Amino acid sequence: MEDRMRQEQASPAARKRVQDSFVLQDPTSHLGARITHIGTVLKPGRPLTVCRLDVYGVQADGSRKLVADGRQTLIRVARTAR
Repeated sequence: MEDRMRQEQASPAARKRVQDSFVLQDPTSHLGARITHIGTVLKPGRPLTVCRLDVYGVQADGSRKLVADGRQTLIRVARTAR
């Protein structure tokens, strides 16, 4: 069972290629100088609440760019007395 659990490690050359690729492409450059988020309740309710989530990258000049969004449904759970 130990053999199945062992993870393969990338060679140093493969690690260097991946690291260099990230440096060249700079995948986080589009996010901006910082990240901010806004959450909005779309439908409040007692059993269910529906929310919208927006994540923005904020550039140094203050301009914002939407980089991620999502919806979330929250359910109320009553705690039982112990």
